[in-house]
Amino acid sequence: MAGLKISGKRAGNRAVGAAQDKLAKVEGPSPNPMTNLVITDVAMRAGGRLLRHLAERALLGAKFSPETAKGIVQGRSMKQTLIGTALARFATSSVPGGLIVGGGMLAKSLYDRKKGKGVAGAEGNASIAKQVKRR
Repeated sequence: MAGLKISGKRAGNRAVGAAQDKLAKVEGPSPNPMTNLVITDVAMRAGGRLLRHLAERALLGAKFSPETAKGIVQGRSMKQTLIGTALARFATSSVPGGLIVGGGMLAKSLYDRKKGKGVAGAEGNASIAKQVKRR
């Protein structure tokens, strides 16, 4: 019975090996691995976009009606989308990138607070009104 005792690391390695063997036997929708990669990429991006839109609408729903929140999210221009994507990529690609983007967001927040709630809020509401009308 002493030979049955397996260390945690070896048991983990065996479990990973068994899972990899089973995954190797699972076929994708296509016999071509590149096609499967493209299908997976599209599915992941679509799922991420859906999740992002739901989170944005939930956040905006705290202050706006559900219809207005949906209009704000859908009314985003291509320029706004590309800038947001570029900033997110830059921030997540490296620690310095994260510090630069995070620092910029902090500086913008402090700048808006310095202006005061009334002025910053009015500017934000005007931008949102334009974005919803654009739809």
